Amino acid sequence: MAKGDPKKPKGKMSAYTFFVQTCREKHKKKNPEVPVKFAEFSKKGSERWKTMSGKEKSKFDEMAKVNKVHYDREMKDYGPAKGGKKKRDPNAPKRPPSGFFLFCSEFCPKIRSNNPGISIGDVAKKLGEMWNNKSDSEKQPYNTKATKLKYEKDVADYKSKGKFDGAMGPAKVFWKKVEEEDEED
Repeated sequence: MAKGDPKKPKGKMSAYTFFVQTCREKHKKKNPEVPVKFAEFSKKGSERWKTMSGKEKSKFDEMAKVNKVHYDREMKDYGPAKGGKKKRDPNAPKRPPSGFFLFCSEFCPKIRSNNPGISIGDVAKKLGEMWNNKSDSEKQPYNTKATKLKYEKDVADYKSKGKFDGAMGPAKVFWKKVEEEDEED
């Protein structure tokens, strides 16, 4: 797993996290030779936390508040490392969608209407299966339509004007083009 910026402040800790950390430290001091099984320790800590009174938890709430103030101050002073990613111009034209994306935009409403209450993940899974079961010739109209979208023209307009003519916003411009393409077919 790739490491992030080592100078970036560590994340905020919750009251519960401080509680578990304190319990582990106490356990290590009392029983330095006994290894702690994380899953077992977490379960016991969770059960104990649920039965604690608000007064008992207040100490850990205070620790979390102090930590949040400290974290927010560090984040305010933290700037991403130099040479990091350039921010994308929000007015720059978006790349045209793939044939698969056009296929999804056509079939997603049909799947949702035929399966009320279906999760987004299940819709995506069904769309992926449907696309993968299509032959190359069945995919071709979607891929052709995707290549016909006028991305190059948008880039030229963007460069010539110094900005993208996005009065409607890039997403609306894209969908307007898809509708125009539909009318031409």
